[in-house]
Amino acid sequence: YGNLLIGQSGGATAVINASLVGVVQAAMEDKRVNGIYGMHYGIEGFFKEDLIDLRQQPTSLWSQLLYTPSAALGSCRYKLQLDDPQRAIALLRRYNIRYFLYIGGNDSADTAHRLAQAAQQASYELYTISIPKTIDNDLPFTDHCPGYGSAARFIALATMDSTMNTISIPAHYPVKIIETMGRDAGWLAAASALGKRDELDAPHCILIPEQAFNADRFLTQVEEVYRRIGYVIVVAAETVRDEQGRALGAAGQVGMDAFHHPLVNGAAQALVELVKQQLKLRARFDKPGDLQRMASYAISMTDRDEAYLVGRMATLAVLNGENDKMVTLVRHNEAGYHCTTGLVDLAQIANVQRLLPDEFLQEHKTMVTQAFYDYALPLIGEPLSHYARLAMTRLNK
Repeated sequence: YGNLLIGQSGGATAVINASLVGVVQAAMEDKRVNGIYGMHYGIEGFFKEDLIDLRQQPTSLWSQLLYTPSAALGSCRYKLQLDDPQRAIALLRRYNIRYFLYIGGNDSADTAHRLAQAAQQASYELYTISIPKTIDNDLPFTDHCPGYGSAARFIALATMDSTMNTISIPAHYPVKIIETMGRDAGWLAAASALGKRDELDAPHCILIPEQAFNADRFLTQVEEVYRRIGYVIVVAAETVRDEQGRALGAAGQVGMDAFHHPLVNGAAQALVELVKQQLKLRARFDKPGDLQRMASYAISMTDRDEAYLVGRMATLAVLNGENDKMVTLVRHNEAGYHCTTGLVDLAQIANVQRLLPDEFLQEHKTMVTQAFYDYALPLIGEPLSHYARLAMTRLNK
């Protein structure tokens, strides 16, 4: 018996609040949970003792939050300092927190793991669970991450829509570069192909961080597609690197975040300049930015339901005595797609990335395979609508 503390961390998503709702509703159903507190702005807010009483919210709020993007509690990007775990234990004791749940990605899993270890060393009874959330889809030991399905749906739709503009007037800007998020993994960039039906459809080239960028190969591919169909759509992850390991956007690096991840201006501008200078073709770029995280109109219902599920199962896990674990999604394809949940030790998760595997990439590494479609299409919810094309039946001159 004791109080439960829940927080949201890292980049918010369109469905992270569904995980919060799952946690809270499961906690409210169990008499072993007394207070249910939310950290305002994650662990950083906890250190300031900025806590929100989640039992005092109107009942109608929770169903509304299921459809609300961003992090309702507020988020943070705070890396624990050397003495922070001890500070945290003192505060956990003060507020009689016995259940600690943290929604986030790799870095948030590290925070949860360090607090679980600190509690064990201090002989303080605390049950800690990390709840997966990242549009980057780069957490290991889970089939996929809540947040990815909705962001993938957005990227697929954005690629289709941006391409329609290029097709309408290809002579104006025949080359379009679309830049996606994803940190060191190409999962989001790969999702741009989910609306592709044939070689005319975009993208024509996908650039991911896992594959070293070679300028000559890239320019040859762009030129070949341009000569064949008259326009080229390239989708590039923001952290594409050259063969020396340097991010194409590194020249515009703007610093590091709290976890020492480089903040770069992205690859799109560098690629546009390369095409203009070497191929003498007009080029431009689109950068959806935070829209790919937050687009409520692109929420995948599958993604939202699974985000709720992992939150709910996290509460059940701590109440069953599980500790220092992360909830995982386990795929079952026997009778159509569905997922159940599992648990994995946080020691195996924290600061580990799962990259896009080779089996999801064609031989030239700039387009996805059928295996990727089989993997990703169930995650984005309703099938994508395909746009109509006129039959170019011309009059005889």
